[in-house]
Amino acid sequence: MRHEALFRFRSAHAEPLFHAVRPEMEGECNPRSKAMCLLEPPDTLVLAVHAADIAALRASLNMWLRLILVAEEMQELLNNQETIQ
Repeated sequence: MRHEALFRFRSAHAEPLFHAVRPEMEGECNPRSKAMCLLEPPDTLVLAVHAADIAALRASLNMWLRLILVAEEMQELLNNQETIQ
């Protein structure tokens, strides 16, 4: 694979985010791209995406970054709910 991108997300919710995206990683079967997600304790989620071409990299990044963003937003909502109650 010729194209790659690496993101490190520092978050107090790194571990829950990792567990939220891990099932999607296990089911991924795209022949043009490969993504890997790692947890670097205590607070860093690492996303690495490798792709055969730039279009596949863009598409894969769109999907994984959106998934991580949604997981982070859901975690924030849960934390806000717990604070209110």
